[in-house]
Amino acid sequence: MQKENREKMGLLLGLVGVICFSLTLPATSIAVEYFGATVVGLGRTVVAALLVAVVLIVKKEKIPSPRHFKSLLIVALGAVLGFPLLASFAMESLPVSHGAVELALLPLATAGFAIFRAGERPSRKFWISSVIGSLAVIMYALHLGFGQLQYADLALLAAVIILGLSYAEGGMLAKELGSWQVIAWAIMIGAPFFIIPVGLQLSTEMLQAPIQAWVSFFYLAIVSQFLAFVAWYSGLAMGGIARVSQIQYLQPFLMILFATVFLGESITGFTVVTAIIVVISVLIGKNATVSKKEDSLEKN
Repeated sequence: MQKENREKMGLLLGLVGVICFSLTLPATSIAVEYFGATVVGLGRTVVAALLVAVVLIVKKEKIPSPRHFKSLLIVALGAVLGFPLLASFAMESLPVSHGAVELALLPLATAGFAIFRAGERPSRKFWISSVIGSLAVIMYALHLGFGQLQYADLALLAAVIILGLSYAEGGMLAKELGSWQVIAWAIMIGAPFFIIPVGLQLSTEMLQAPIQAWVSFFYLAIVSQFLAFVAWYSGLAMGGIARVSQIQYLQPFLMILFATVFLGESITGFTVVTAIIVVISVLIGKNATVSKKEDSLEKN
């Protein structure tokens, strides 16, 4: 495949990944109403593990070496346990459009952890943009919470931080292990521990859940938890991380759009303006220059 065609395919796969991720909160909002946060947050990984196991066996993937385990555990704690569970809890009470604004901080959180993971010093521009974006989200949450942060807001902000760490660690590990293999092995690590808590929450009443709830749950398990990562990481590998990652700035607006289309949420101008402010601050911060710690020491 020629370089130009490869880059176009990378952009297309990146867009597919972002669209798939943008449907995660709407699907979670529908599913948690009938299945609860534990089943939706952890059960999706148990189901995804069945698909992942087949893929790993068919492709005859080698088991990661022990030195990769620490990084895989961090990815699992963030992308497999922390984010799905906290997001499911938050979506029991928050509108999807509300969650979309707070999740807009994810690229900045990822960039921040990647900077520290690489032993670099963030520039003043990075810190200023981080503060502006964070304050915009907090003010938005306070406004909708009538002057106080709800537990759901705190859960979602914690989810952003945990997932940001997971993405950064996964990005580093993908250079050695491969792109989609990172999330695949993270799923396999986490799934066995989730079987018992999920099983304890299952009930016969769940069988009466409407078709949209089941579709939402299986979407989360098969697409959000695994296939979307395959498309996203493949896109980054083919089209270039710097170029393809810019598509992620569409995600909060796509979430808001899907919340309107599928959930009938009314979107206010305040929500859109706040999302724009956050995305601009994230864009500036993510592209801010950084310096190596060694460089600072040499100047001294």
